[in-house]
Amino acid sequence: MAIDEVVLRLDSTGQLVLGLVLALIMFGVALDLRLSDFAAVLRKPFAPLLGMAAQVLLLPAATWALTMLLKPHPSVALGMIIVGACPGGNLSNLITHMGRGNTALSVCVTGLSSVLAVLSTPLNILFWAGLNPDTAALLRQIEIEPLSFILSTAAILGLPMLAGMLLAHQRPALAARLRKPFQTGSFLFLVLFIAAAAIANGKYLLGFLGIIIPLVALHNALALSVGWGVSRIAGLNRPDTRAITIEVGMQNSGLGLALILNHFDALGGAALIAAGWGIWHIVSGWTLASFWRRQDRKAGQA
Repeated sequence: MAIDEVVLRLDSTGQLVLGLVLALIMFGVALDLRLSDFAAVLRKPFAPLLGMAAQVLLLPAATWALTMLLKPHPSVALGMIIVGACPGGNLSNLITHMGRGNTALSVCVTGLSSVLAVLSTPLNILFWAGLNPDTAALLRQIEIEPLSFILSTAAILGLPMLAGMLLAHQRPALAARLRKPFQTGSFLFLVLFIAAAAIANGKYLLGFLGIIIPLVALHNALALSVGWGVSRIAGLNRPDTRAITIEVGMQNSGLGLALILNHFDALGGAALIAAGWGIWHIVSGWTLASFWRRQDRKAGQA
């Protein structure tokens, strides 16, 4: 069986549950957002806006170029484009802190990209997937209707995001208590959902890991390079460069996976790419943060 033929079948109940999980993910993300995070952009806008541009504009374009160069299976290419269109994940803030980057900048860019993702994620997916002939054909095959996809995705992402931000602003103590349970719970629900959906196709999926892992590693290296490259070209200091490098290199692949399962016929190749990212970017981010800490110790920095 070809990887493009592997589909993680979901019934109508499964689609509904997955939509709720998607809402939980965005609500949990929003509980971490503060108005002060966005006020930082007004005080020192250059670095946050540069990180946003790298995240929202450059990475999707670079991902498209990579799919055109390597020409992977269409569903795999679509998975790469979907992940590349996702905002940064909250884990990037922790990894930035570990690597002695500018954690405040990381939090700011995560917040901005998460809010903007309500529209930028579906628009980037449709635009860049439409420019690749293979993925454009796949979009037509699974009958993605652009306006419906944009509006439904904006609603699924935007309403929980707005609710979470309002709660964090109005009831910060309650939001602080809910933050970890919601973020952990939505992640566990998604993991269980993936495991249940993959059982029927497990023997096929395992056979494709040799294709998926190198692509995920290369794609992640490209993302980290985009963040590092624009930061160095712009002349940012070391902590800011580290923050943007990690921010662009650590996508919210859980969101990407939920979108694939909910809107893109649960295509196995795309789902494997998103799931692989969820594991690999933790490994690469932790490794890079450890490398930076060793560099600082050798340079005699605290």
